[in-house]
Amino acid sequence: MTHRTAAPRLARRWAAFRAGLNEYYAGPYRQALARERRDEDDLFTLVVLGEALGVPDPAAYYSAELMPLLAEEFHAWHRRMGMPRSPLDQMTCC
Repeated sequence: MTHRTAAPRLARRWAAFRAGLNEYYAGPYRQALARERRDEDDLFTLVVLGEALGVPDPAAYYSAELMPLLAEEFHAWHRRMGMPRSPLDQMTCC
């Protein structure tokens, strides 16, 4: 075995070892982190759409620009929040 063929093999082994360590340490927390991220996204959506839902929003002028970005995920959000139909007249998705 020459030095040239051993180096890539050793690099692959180290990469596999690092991937295994990452999975070992981060794997158990992946679901909890995803759930926390989803909760943060739900809160953000509520803040942005608060004015349309009847909640006074002091930053409505600034958050109105973000409404088009949330249109794709709106259906999944209102279903997760327990609303079978869209609560907004201007955003109908179901």
